[in-house]
Amino acid sequence: MRQSSSPADLAPEPGGARAAGLASTSPAPPDAAARALRGVRLGAVAAVAALLVVAQRAGVFETFGEPARIKQALVELGPWGYVAFVAAYAALQPFGVPGTVFIVAAPLIWPWPTAFALSMAGTMAASVVGFSFARFVARDWVARRVPARFRAYDEALENRAWLTVFVLRLVFWMPPMLHVFFGVSRVPFWTHFWGSLAGYVLPLLATAYFGPKVLDFLRGAPPAVWVGMGAMTVAIALVAFKAQRSKRGAGRSAL
Repeated sequence: MRQSSSPADLAPEPGGARAAGLASTSPAPPDAAARALRGVRLGAVAAVAALLVVAQRAGVFETFGEPARIKQALVELGPWGYVAFVAAYAALQPFGVPGTVFIVAAPLIWPWPTAFALSMAGTMAASVVGFSFARFVARDWVARRVPARFRAYDEALENRAWLTVFVLRLVFWMPPMLHVFFGVSRVPFWTHFWGSLAGYVLPLLATAYFGPKVLDFLRGAPPAVWVGMGAMTVAIALVAFKAQRSKRGAGRSAL
């Protein structure tokens, strides 16, 4: 005959209660944490997009479309000129406008410390926009358009992510395709962010401090200097072209 269960038999074990309590306070699974982090990043992208809409409504982009008005308009805006500069940089550079236009113009408008700070802010904002667009918005579409010269760094980026981001930013600065390359790669968002920030410091600081001095020198340079610079540029281009051809020839012979 089957024995009836006593109340003591039906009572939960003390260990089971403790286990249930621990389960209720256990951390969220990795998938939930990843979704939360992605939500934060998408929120940042949405905030940038909202800022760009405000800038467009305020006529910021029309001002940057007329170079003669840029300096006067930004100076007249006062502190809002800083916001306009960074917003225009973040909106236009990732989609084709050269970043050098902004970082060369900045020290011609403001003192070099201000120009350096704004160049860093605008360059980082443009990098985040380009990276986030490639990773979260149009990953498959942009992945097919990454140049082969950047694809060669895939292995280095996987093994030494921060150092590779730092070196590529230091050498190439901020071309839109480099934003895209990092966006479609496996490099984490914050590794890209801090590596890019460190890589930008030296070139942007040099441009902010020495840029106006170099332009003043070039304006007053005699024709012989311009001829010499042109000849040097042609010579460097020829050497690079021959080196590239030799490299391709060696690769074909190895096959």
